[in-house]
Amino acid sequence: MSSLPGRMRVPDLPPTLEVGEPMPDWTNAARKPLLVISGPTCSGKSALAIRLASALAAEIVNADSVQLYRGLVIGAAKTPPEHRRGVPHHLLDVLEPGEIASAGSWTAMAAAAIGDIWSRGKLPIIAGGTGFYIRCLLEGIPAAPARDEQLRERLRRAESRRPGFLVRALRLFDPGRASQIHPHDVNKLLRALEICILARKPASSLVAAPQTILDGHQHVCLVLNPPREALHRRIAERAKAMFSAGLVSEVQGLLAQGIPASAKVFESIGYKESLAVIQGRLNEQQAIDAVSLATRQYAKRQTTWFRKEKNCFWINSFGDSDEAFQQALDQANQLLLR
Repeated sequence: MSSLPGRMRVPDLPPTLEVGEPMPDWTNAARKPLLVISGPTCSGKSALAIRLASALAAEIVNADSVQLYRGLVIGAAKTPPEHRRGVPHHLLDVLEPGEIASAGSWTAMAAAAIGDIWSRGKLPIIAGGTGFYIRCLLEGIPAAPARDEQLRERLRRAESRRPGFLVRALRLFDPGRASQIHPHDVNKLLRALEICILARKPASSLVAAPQTILDGHQHVCLVLNPPREALHRRIAERAKAMFSAGLVSEVQGLLAQGIPASAKVFESIGYKESLAVIQGRLNEQQAIDAVSLATRQYAKRQTTWFRKEKNCFWINSFGDSDEAFQQALDQANQLLLR
């Protein structure tokens, strides 16, 4: 598969960099280190994570909700195995396309992977842009009510009868949470409205449970923040490259496997538009333009999310730059020396 802009390129280590000495044994350490690399889509998170992992003998834990799925490759912008430099990756291809990913299930899987990495004296690097997953891992999962399928079905019927019902209702119950969710993201709107109704209070008011998921750890969170116009160019390049690489064929293959067009994976950027091409609702150029626009909007929401997070170190360049690598390496070394 051809390389896709913004995710696949992994620069070589500078020839003067010394990869270093054996990593400390954290099996029984009181404060275990954890490095987080996040930021907007197309900013080079995977490239930076792989480069750091190569230098620090670390392992990567995926925090991108779309990359959890088997069979989603081009649209998920997964780094192909031959470009991973032999760095172990965790939580890629762990769900079938018909399954639904959740913050709770990801957090449990991530905690298990991190514990395993620590037990072998390695440094875990969380890499991905699903900010809510990362927050749940570091701060705990909000104490929200369990899913109520009957309530969900009533809400779905209301949305079917009156399109836009979910977002209007959520804006009434919880304007803060409504502002964080795309108006067409039915699953997130459903969950937020479900919580408001069952908890009898805004979903955004729920506080995280006591932080026991990763007890006794220290972390550094790095957020990539490249120049906006340059990021938009990479987004446009990636959208075009995905379709050139066969994204529509990838979606046709998923449908041929029996994955219904109503599956949640087809709501993801790139897959939604490819499905529209297959169904004759868009031509390929319209799909490329729609993917570019949706990705820019998503990148803006991601950046806004991380600006609200605490104690993040911002790197104002792409992850595949030497500048970003050096800044990230400095922060990682400070973490390891604590």
